[in-house]
Amino acid sequence: MSLFCCNGNDRNGCVGLSVIAAVIVGIITAFLQLTATITVAPVFLWVALGVVLAYLAVVLIAVALVHPTNLPNCVCPILTALLIGILGAALLAVILLAITFAATSIIGAIIVGGLLLFLTLTVSSTACLVRCLARCNN
Repeated sequence: MSLFCCNGNDRNGCVGLSVIAAVIVGIITAFLQLTATITVAPVFLWVALGVVLAYLAVVLIAVALVHPTNLPNCVCPILTALLIGILGAALLAVILLAITFAATSIIGAIIVGGLLLFLTLTVSSTACLVRCLARCNN
């Protein structure tokens, strides 16, 4: 599949698909939160915060240990998307832990949707990073 190539003109195809998937998940989550179909428990927020902080630690350690000449050219846009996902999810998890919103609050639904958007971006960007580092070209 040419959308997932790391080299050539289409090296950001996987990141683009990750962003599209994340936006779709964020919109669906915000709608479900607004209609009170789902609610976000504080334990989920703590787990999400822990996961993204662990991701951040692993990424920072990996970047410190790897020499840049060994990396393929597709790593930089993927790392950018990964770090945006990590930092956005951490920020929104802290905001949701600090402020209590009503179940059908529009602002709360937007923030929960944003949290799931960033979490999805983190996970899907990780899949792109693994694919890039494995140098998959098809």
